[in-house]
Amino acid sequence: MLYLHDVWVNWFEGEENGYNVCDFHEWRKEDGIELLDQVPILYINDLFYHYIENDLQDLPKPLLDSIYKRAYLRKNQERISLEYSCIVTNGKSIIVIDTMGYNLPVRKSRLIPRQERLVYEMVEGTKPQEFLFPEEQQGKEYHILSLPPDSMLGLTRKERQLKQLLMMALDQLEGTKNSEEIRYWLTEWDPSQYPVIRKMNFDQAWKMLYQGVLNGWSKSHEELCEKMVKGQPFFEKMWELEHDQEQYDTYKRIL
Repeated sequence: MLYLHDVWVNWFEGEENGYNVCDFHEWRKEDGIELLDQVPILYINDLFYHYIENDLQDLPKPLLDSIYKRAYLRKNQERISLEYSCIVTNGKSIIVIDTMGYNLPVRKSRLIPRQERLVYEMVEGTKPQEFLFPEEQQGKEYHILSLPPDSMLGLTRKERQLKQLLMMALDQLEGTKNSEEIRYWLTEWDPSQYPVIRKMNFDQAWKMLYQGVLNGWSKSHEELCEKMVKGQPFFEKMWELEHDQEQYDTYKRIL
């Protein structure tokens, strides 16, 4: 089995979508970076890689058995074994996983660029390992709180976080079934459509708003998000955290 040593990881816990497992250039100072002393490498096919990177389903027992206690965390000069942890790659993309003792990839991380290149070099010329997993779990349904990857394409970490916040606010709004409120927010999003919007029922207006904000991210998205979370303490806190981080990132660039 192939191994990578002295591996820096930045765990993202409970993330089913790979777009939320940030690449190295998006890591932040407050992220909990860990050093793994040793991690096994598994070279797998595209379909299985996508299953691991973009879902939170059980991993096949043969895979778990093959990596059992073969990864080690280095902490305060100690070498602590991790029950099920490994690096998986399809030769085009790489993700590190740790099950935290369960059967599914609870924690996920990317690698730093230098170590990514090493992994690609190590698997070059070898054949992917084959693992069977249930066919019914090979497809995935996306929804408002787990958007399809195309909806997040090209967005920064901050923009992805704010977009998820906007979708949480929209999901909450859908539960109210308040026609006047949804027409108000749709008009905020697209005031030019007011004559049409005022005749819409709740479902028509909600669908138009959701489809309108689904793709990309813009100043209009951000303004709508800020207005919708106002007065909701939990959502406001999430908004503030992202904007505080933006100020810190700007300060770093100036320095």
